[in-house]
Amino acid sequence: MVVLATKVYVKGESRRRAMDSLESLVQNDLGGLDVEFTVGLRDDQFPSVTITGEDAPVARNLLKEEWGAITPHRESGETYVGTLESWDDDGFVLDAGESIRIPTDGLGLGQGTPAQVRRRFGLVQHMPLRFIQGENGEPNRLADTELDRLYEWTRGNSRVNANSTTRAQIRATVNRSGHAEDIVTVERLGLLEGSIICREDTDAPGLLSDIGPYLEAELLAVVP
Repeated sequence: MVVLATKVYVKGESRRRAMDSLESLVQNDLGGLDVEFTVGLRDDQFPSVTITGEDAPVARNLLKEEWGAITPHRESGETYVGTLESWDDDGFVLDAGESIRIPTDGLGLGQGTPAQVRRRFGLVQHMPLRFIQGENGEPNRLADTELDRLYEWTRGNSRVNANSTTRAQIRATVNRSGHAEDIVTVERLGLLEGSIICREDTDAPGLLSDIGPYLEAELLAVVP
């Protein structure tokens, strides 16, 4: 079994759609492999995928690579994935099956309070983030690969990041609001977190304002 490092925190019909979407995505990830799988949801809102078949080891590794995995056993100095649960003056708290504190000094994202850093980089709640498990009593920190990704956001096209909605729902919302020609694509950050990549001449805060009424979601703009 693989516990995927992305949360399903919506309720009711939205949860059903999210789980259906996840099952389709897992099917696409494992296409061509000799496996059967079932998708479930744990009480802590992390989805699990149980895999059987000749290619099961390969399938598990593919899912870990694609989504990250929640594991109770973490080794110092290794990279893992947690979802952004909360933030305060002392740093970020990630959920990696248990609370993982990333102190302000371990964020590596420049000046400002954790709340200011979060908004500047468009880090919506529940977004998966890679971190390094602290060694020899050292604190945890965001992984270098994560920092590279986030800093790249501030150098490329502007973005609008959203949570509580699937990539397909974000695309449909952009189309409904009349902005289909104003974006490049929608990048999946997690099952229910996505990033709308704007065209060079698109005003990200304006796009956020226009699509906001159509989404029950947290929306944050990233402006280079």
